[in-house]
Amino acid sequence: MVFAAASLRDVLGRAIPAYTADRPGVRFVVSTDSSAALRAQIEQGAPADLFLSADTTNPARLVESGLAEGEPVAFAAAELVIVVPADNPAGIRSPADLARDGVRIIAAGPEVPITGYADRLIAALAGIDGFPADFAARYAANVRSREDNVRAVLAKIELGEGDAALVYAPDARSSARLATILLPDGVRVAATYAGVVVRDAVAADAAGVFLAWLAGPDGGAILADLGFVPAGPVEAAVTAFVEAAVP
Repeated sequence: MVFAAASLRDVLGRAIPAYTADRPGVRFVVSTDSSAALRAQIEQGAPADLFLSADTTNPARLVESGLAEGEPVAFAAAELVIVVPADNPAGIRSPADLARDGVRIIAAGPEVPITGYADRLIAALAGIDGFPADFAARYAANVRSREDNVRAVLAKIELGEGDAALVYAPDARSSARLATILLPDGVRVAATYAGVVVRDAVAADAAGVFLAWLAGPDGGAILADLGFVPAGPVEAAVTAFVEAAVP
């Protein structure tokens, strides 16, 4: 049983068939949603073996509360990008236009990991020459709705219910109904994805092996093909029992 961030839906759609091709006895049940919502479900006793989050904070909270084994394993990263509908009816040409009066921005809820990353990106943009001093405040005033997860944000932009949003680059690449707006040189924010095996998991060993595979070269190749980038220095070592379980 895998609880995974909504932005990992396509990844698991590719990774699970590749993984099970040589392991016919392994079966997966996947539930996707906001990382924060999934972490809360685990805290409330929902049965899960593996938690794959769009940040390191939510897995760390499970570890701190004694609900996960070992330390979070960083397995990928994804840059944030600005997306607009393909026909771009609001005429957004640069990030500065996000502060323009009347622009409808779709964002995620305060507990969704991308919101923290988006706040960092907006703060970085606000410090660039040529951007209004109150850029961050104007951006916030333009937010028209806050959705439960990144895929819900993406769907509203695809349907033309908003003019712009900040999403992960792999999500932007997955849709032909979106266009991206270039960010200024040197302004980049990336989300680090991390996984952890849930304590008392029914299939703890199998979950640990899959997490190690996802963080390794085979999983990394799938992630890269879908627009993810390496996580950089691994923020936490794979737990001892995971290392022992890898064939």
